[in-house]
Amino acid sequence: MRKHTYTYKIVGECRLCADVYGPCDGPPRPVILWMHGGALIAGHREDIAPGEAAVFVEAGYAVVSIDYRLAPRSKLDAIMEDVQDVFDWVRTSGPELFGADPGRVGTMGPSAGGYLALMTGFRLKPRPRALVSVAGYGDVAGAWYSRPDPFYRRQPLVSEETARSAVGDRETAGSPGWKDGRGLFYLYCRQHGLWPLEVTGHDPDREPAAFDAFCPVRNLTADHPPTVLVHGDQDTDVPYEQSAMMAEGLAAAGVQHEFITIAGGGHCSLGLSEAAAAETYARILAFLDRYLKRARL
Repeated sequence: MRKHTYTYKIVGECRLCADVYGPCDGPPRPVILWMHGGALIAGHREDIAPGEAAVFVEAGYAVVSIDYRLAPRSKLDAIMEDVQDVFDWVRTSGPELFGADPGRVGTMGPSAGGYLALMTGFRLKPRPRALVSVAGYGDVAGAWYSRPDPFYRRQPLVSEETARSAVGDRETAGSPGWKDGRGLFYLYCRQHGLWPLEVTGHDPDREPAAFDAFCPVRNLTADHPPTVLVHGDQDTDVPYEQSAMMAEGLAAAGVQHEFITIAGGGHCSLGLSEAAAAETYARILAFLDRYLKRARL
């Protein structure tokens, strides 16, 4: 499968890149803008599995997997600025570079990438045509993120000094998962309930209104794009209730959506067997085809 790497933005010494999967010739293709997971603290555009990209490319999509600046050095507003900028880049430069159809762009991601996909539903202008959140979350100010987590406190406690030395103070994009030690900072945040403060720069207890702009569940209207939610009901990292809450809010707002529960599935699981995962991909593609392959508006 063909892959081309482009630089879509440079911020100081930080280069932000996008990997584009799919042929560059032929008729214009709808685009899936894919955002990696990693709690907005770690992760890399190459985290997308080649097989996953191939599923969408073979179905007629161009897949654009991106890097974005990472917390805690870059806060969530800056990360969303990167997402808006790459969305604009896909729509303006994508048609010439890789045959993108600028009127048919959707967003997708796992975990933090799923959260970013949900954020694009109200933060991007114009809004994407559809979005897919796999184990994403709609409320980053809730107790699950803003209080010490019992599951993570079973592990040896990480000191603040160790955590901060793991991330340094340089602006960074595209870290290789947890392999460079950035996972220690995430563990520190979960053990002490500090993720919302460290990633947004705001304290959810002292500044609750500041989180209106960071919680997709607080911003659901009839204008929200059609949405697919996928979540394992045994997820120990992001509570299953986060997607259930989003599904309830989407229904109340009258938004077209599908909520796919992976029974027995853990974090970012698409199915407990190869056949089950294939069925999940088929349901996601059927939904995306409905909104990204129909005639342009």
